[in-house]
Amino acid sequence: MNAEAHTAADAHHAGDAGTGDGRRTEVPDLDFTVTGVRAMPDSAVPTLAFRIALSRTGGGRVRSVSLNTDVRIAVAHRGYESADRLVMARLFGQPEQWATSMRPLAWARISTVVPAFDERTETDLPVPCSRDMELAVTSYFHGVRDGEIPLDLLFSGTVFHDGPDGRLRTAQISWTKDAVCRMPASLWHEVTGRYGGGTSWLPLSPGAYGELTAHRDRHALTGWDETVADLLDRARTIAGGTAWTP
Repeated sequence: MNAEAHTAADAHHAGDAGTGDGRRTEVPDLDFTVTGVRAMPDSAVPTLAFRIALSRTGGGRVRSVSLNTDVRIAVAHRGYESADRLVMARLFGQPEQWATSMRPLAWARISTVVPAFDERTETDLPVPCSRDMELAVTSYFHGVRDGEIPLDLLFSGTVFHDGPDGRLRTAQISWTKDAVCRMPASLWHEVTGRYGGGTSWLPLSPGAYGELTAHRDRHALTGWDETVADLLDRARTIAGGTAWTP
C-alpha cells in the first residue's frame, strides 16, 4: 500500500473512531506500551518476553487481535564509547561514517494473537535471541555489553471487535502505531549465556569443516575450542609472535 492509500485509510479510521463528544464510536483505536522485559527461563531457545500493554479508545469490545510486531534496534539512539570497535566498524564503518551508516537493525518479526478484552490488557511478546554470528543483530549485541539498547516496536495487524449492532467487525491497526523500549544490554547476554554452556556457534562450509576436522585429528586435539586455539597460536607464531588483529 502506498503512502497516499495509508493516509486515506488512517483518515477513514480516525473519522470512525472519534466524534469529539465522548461517545463510543465504531472502530477501536489501540495504543501500545512496553511495560517490561524479562528472560523466559523455560524456553527451548534463548528468548526474551516483552510485556506489551494494549489500551482501547472508541469502538466496541475487542474480541481478539491478530498482532504483528517488528522489533528493531534503533542503533543511532545511544553512544558507543565502550563498545567493541572492531564489531562496530564491521557493521557501520569508521566512526566518522556513523552519522549516515547507523540505520536500524531488524531483530525479529513476531506474530501473536491477543485474547478478548474491553478497555485494557497485557500480553507477552516472545522474542528469540539467536546466537548465529552471521546475523548483524547478534554481532551488534556481542559488541555492545553495557548500558541500554534502544528498541523500536512497530505494530500492525487486524482487530476483531463488536460493531454497534453487536456483530463481529474487523479493522486494521494503523501503520503509525509503535512503542519504544530501552533494554539493558546485559539481559541479552544473560539469557543467551544460559544455553550451550555459554558457547557460540559459527556456520562452516563442508570444505572448511573438513579441513578443521583434519587439523584436529592430525594434531590429536581433544575438542573444537582447543583446535581453534591451536590454529590461532600457529598464526601468531607465523606473524612473529605479535597479536593477530583481524
